[in-house]
Amino acid sequence: MDDDHATTDTLSAGPLLLRPWLAADLPALIEAYRDPAMRAMLRSQVTDEAEAEQWLRVRQEGWESGSYFSFAVVDRDRDGELVGNVALKYPAPGTGSAEVGYWTAAPARGRGIAPLALGALGDWAFEAFAGDGLTRLDLMHRLDNEASCRVAEKSGYGFVEVLPARPPWPVDGHRHTRLRTGSVQLVSPWADRRAGSAGTGSGHAIRR
Repeated sequence: MDDDHATTDTLSAGPLLLRPWLAADLPALIEAYRDPAMRAMLRSQVTDEAEAEQWLRVRQEGWESGSYFSFAVVDRDRDGELVGNVALKYPAPGTGSAEVGYWTAAPARGRGIAPLALGALGDWAFEAFAGDGLTRLDLMHRLDNEASCRVAEKSGYGFVEVLPARPPWPVDGHRHTRLRTGSVQLVSPWADRRAGSAGTGSGHAIRR
């Protein structure tokens, strides 16, 4: 990992600021996880302050190890409202690929938050890890999460394949891909519907 990876810890995307998670975000994090739709799609669960603190520790450890970069997404046009999370799971230099994941807080859905934040995350990842050979980003979601298909497409991730179900998820999933050079064809059957997904959480994707 290049020396500047850890120092490039804030990103801008229109009115959105992407930054590492802070202890001050815990009340908003707990509130976001009260949404049943989000809990259904994500493997991680946050129901109280102790679980929120553990969630935050995992993300801080990811930054320290250089293997998992989770950004709190805040809306600067709305007094710094916490609107979501985007994350990059980077396995090791030379693998050529990494995974992205996201969730959007319920009050912020339908405002284009996820595509804007995922776009900024992807741009940063391809630049920051270019020297490590990163050429592909994958976004996975459950087959029944149609909204995440739309978010993937709006973010430049083309549908690639159906992935078979595996524990703990009982249904198949989709893999979408964004390439550093060129693009893949978008073929999802839900392309024309509005993007307003709670987030990604298939058993094939980021599990932290």
